[in-house]
Amino acid sequence: MKRQLIYSVSLMILGGLVLGSAAGALAAPELVGAAKCAPCHKAKTGDQWQIWSDSRHAQAFATLGSDQAKAIALEQGLGDPQQAAVCLKCHTTQAFLGSEVVVNAKGKYADTEGVGCESCHGPGSDYKSKQVMTDPEAAVAAGLIMDKSVAACTRCHNDQSPTFQGFDFEESWAQIAHPVPVEE
Repeated sequence: MKRQLIYSVSLMILGGLVLGSAAGALAAPELVGAAKCAPCHKAKTGDQWQIWSDSRHAQAFATLGSDQAKAIALEQGLGDPQQAAVCLKCHTTQAFLGSEVVVNAKGKYADTEGVGCESCHGPGSDYKSKQVMTDPEAAVAAGLIMDKSVAACTRCHNDQSPTFQGFDFEESWAQIAHPVPVEE
C-alpha cells in the first residue's frame, strides 16, 4: 500500500512537471510593442527604427482618424474607422495578427503605433533580447519572422481596401527596406 501511494504521488508530480512544461511550451508569444525594438535598431544596426518611424506603416492608425478615412467609413456604414475591425485589421498590429495574440503586460504596445514591427516580424516576447537577436538562427527559432514576400504584404495591400490603387511589391519594398548591415 505504501509503495502504491509513493508510486501514485510520483506519477502525480511527474505528470504535473510534464503538463507544466507542456503548458509553458504552448504559451503563445506576446506583443511587446515597437518601442521595445527601438533601443537596438538604431543607426549603428541599419536604422530600422527610423525607417519605420518615417513610414506610412507607423502612421497607419492615425490615418484612420483623417477626414478621408472618416468619410469612407461613413459611406460604408462602419462608424469610427479607428474602432472598426475591418479597418483595424490592416492598420494595427494586434488586429492584423488576430485576437488570440496577447499584449505583454510589460510591453509598450498600443494600437496607436499603427503597423508596427511585430505585424511583419511576429510577436516579440520570445526573441526581443539582445542575446537572441545577435544570432539570426536563434531569433528565427524563437519566433522572429523574416518573410519578405508579396503574399505577406498583400494580406493588406489588396483590392479589399477602399483606397487601393495597385501594389508594386518591388517599389514598395524599396521604400520600407531595413536590412541589417553585414559586419566584415
